[in-house]
Amino acid sequence: MDKVIAENRKARHDYSFEDQIEAGVSLEGWEVKSLRAGKAQITDSYVVFRRGEAFLLNANITPLLTASTHIVPEQSRSRKLLLQKREIMRLQGQRERQGYTLVPIKLYWKHNRVKVLIALAKGKKEYDKRATQKARDWQRQKAQVMHRHTQV
Repeated sequence: MDKVIAENRKARHDYSFEDQIEAGVSLEGWEVKSLRAGKAQITDSYVVFRRGEAFLLNANITPLLTASTHIVPEQSRSRKLLLQKREIMRLQGQRERQGYTLVPIKLYWKHNRVKVLIALAKGKKEYDKRATQKARDWQRQKAQVMHRHTQV
C-alpha cells in the first residue's frame, strides 16, 4: 500500500497532464526522517535536466528539531531523481515541445522507498480553468440530484 507524503493539488488546477512517470528520489538521512513525520511540501516544485540527469527543485522538506547536529540541513536543495537513461531522454524530448513542463504530482512511500510521480504538463489558460470548474460543479450538482432522487 502506498502512503502519500505530499500532494501537489495546485498542479491539477494549473496544468493539464499528458504523461506520468514514477521516479525514485535520492535523499539524505535527515530527509527520510522528516518525510516519515510528513514534513514535506511540493507545491512550487518542478523538474529540470542537468548533464543528462533529472533533478527535483524547490521541494521543501522541513528538518526535524531532533535531526543530527553535525550537519546543516538545507530545506529546498535540488534532489536527484532516479530514472533510467531512456526515461530521461524520452522526458527531455517531450519537454522540448512548446509550453510543456515537468511537475511533481505526488510524493509517496512505495515498499519503504520514497517515490515521486511526475507529469508532463501543459499550462491551462484562464478559460480552461473556468471550464474545468464549471464541469466539476455540474458533476457535483448531478450527483446531489441523483442522491436526493434515490432517497425518496
